[in-house]
Amino acid sequence: MKTLALFLLFVGNFMYSQQEFPAVNVKSIDGETITTSSFNEKDKLYVFSFWATWCAPCIQELEAISEVYEDWKTQLNVEIIAVATDDSRTQKRVKPLVNGKGWSYTILLDSNQDLKRKLSIANIPYLVVVKNNQIVFVQNGHTPGAEEELLAKLKSL
Repeated sequence: MKTLALFLLFVGNFMYSQQEFPAVNVKSIDGETITTSSFNEKDKLYVFSFWATWCAPCIQELEAISEVYEDWKTQLNVEIIAVATDDSRTQKRVKPLVNGKGWSYTILLDSNQDLKRKLSIANIPYLVVVKNNQIVFVQNGHTPGAEEELLAKLKSL
């Protein structure tokens, strides 16, 4: 099973390697329109984490990263962007959940799921790492401790 997971991770990474990250308009948690192309600081790693309020593994992943995020920022030029894929029915839960968790991430709302669709994301949690507007790594799913593997991968990029 572990071999299959590694194979799928490799294939997913190969498929997305050096693909341009799509420019899509999304909303900030405060309702401001933001284009994804604005995340373009040279050589900075942007980790887009796709999640939803109803997705327990997504919240577990964001909680685990939150515990080590400040440390990551001392080691790398990295920014976590949590992209909520909640639809109009559940979107009102995003802000209270984020405030309750105290996450220091940039939070974006992809309520029409335009960005999710452009990236052909079927399941969440899903991470897309972008450097110089190119997708350099993807990770589908979450397992406890995966944040350590992600840090090692980020350091190699």
